[in-house]
Amino acid sequence: MDTSESRNRKVTTVEKFDVELPETAHQISSDSWFQVSFVLTTGINSAYVLGYSGTVMVPLGWIGGVIGLLLATGISLYANSLVAKLHEFGGKRHIRYRDLAGFIYGKKMYRVTWGLQYVNLFMINCGFIILAGSALKAVYVLFRDDSLMKLPHFIAIAGVVCALFAIGIPHLSALGIWLGVSTILSIVYIVVAIVLSAKDGVNKPERDYTIQGSSINKLFTITGAAANLVFAFNTGMLPEIQATVKQPVVKNMMKALYFQFTVGVLPMYAVTFIGYWAYGSSTSTYLLNSVSGPVWVKALANICAFLQSVISLHIFASPTYEYMDTKYGVKGSPLALKNLLFRTVARGSYLAVSTLLSALLPFLGDFMSLTGAISTFPLTFILANHMYLVAMNDKLSLVQKLWHWLNVCVFGLMSLAAAIAAVRLISVDSKNFHVFADV
Repeated sequence: MDTSESRNRKVTTVEKFDVELPETAHQISSDSWFQVSFVLTTGINSAYVLGYSGTVMVPLGWIGGVIGLLLATGISLYANSLVAKLHEFGGKRHIRYRDLAGFIYGKKMYRVTWGLQYVNLFMINCGFIILAGSALKAVYVLFRDDSLMKLPHFIAIAGVVCALFAIGIPHLSALGIWLGVSTILSIVYIVVAIVLSAKDGVNKPERDYTIQGSSINKLFTITGAAANLVFAFNTGMLPEIQATVKQPVVKNMMKALYFQFTVGVLPMYAVTFIGYWAYGSSTSTYLLNSVSGPVWVKALANICAFLQSVISLHIFASPTYEYMDTKYGVKGSPLALKNLLFRTVARGSYLAVSTLLSALLPFLGDFMSLTGAISTFPLTFILANHMYLVAMNDKLSLVQKLWHWLNVCVFGLMSLAAAIAAVRLISVDSKNFHVFADV
């Protein structure tokens, strides 16, 4: 076992509580801030951006949507910077979100945070599988409209492809060139969506931007859209991503975050605003279903969205893969037969369950709302502010303490309201559509 692997496998006992934390079976401190910034930008410009015109702008309208996205950008940068600055709190690197929470609060919060994060990432990954399946279906109906294959079939195909990719890429740092491929794929479907939407918008000057529905429906959809706003910008796995960056970890991570929330958000803004401008309140929750244009161009964009979803899912599934690899003592070459077999069984099983749930309830907008409400809000905003408050208590002024408590309370209330709205949306959609629906 070499020095770096020995360091990665070192076991640390956290003084706050009696539990052993194996460092990791994956690589740490090996990536530049620029590579990490592309990991973050890949997440923010994943194929999910093709849904924000319909899931954010349609419920909120021009004023609410634009202001909401700008506010969500600033607030998300602030909250993520709080977590990034705590990465070496107490003189120790905290390479997992649950490790950081456990170090600050104790054993119980270690488990609670891991539960929240697992749910968050699991639901994000279900959304990616739905997206990938929707993209494949969109390609299919461009060439054949016989209804022989339905969305659940394409979701199953997407799940198999995601499993094959997960078996082949052992850890987050191994993505390497795939991050460049992901960027190219994102550029293709974003440019196609922007160009075709703009063309449709010019040719169709009249469109309706009013927020649809009764007063009570508007209330619930607007609340759900607020959860989609925070979902758009946050991973819920910042310490795991920060673990891969080279020293100095805080300085380099801040560079990556500044890149993500400046240059990285521009493509998302463009496709979201132009898509809504072109189609108004009739915008689909998957923008490429609204555009008109050459069949081959739409097919290319959908194929790129499919492939990029596969890569993005791997990023968001990496904390779960790291947990399994570390728990069961995976070591040696990633291409060793025993390691390949382990990844096949462990990751294949995880993705099989994810794929089954995705096919069972393929309501993408609802998944985004519920994920934002029950896990992204608590992980990214409530926990980030409270952890920083507890960790830096002696160094904060009274005004700063009150500011963090205000954030905790406000985002706590927003999380509760958004969760109620998301459950209602899922309940309504479940009545309108049967399980394994072809939506």
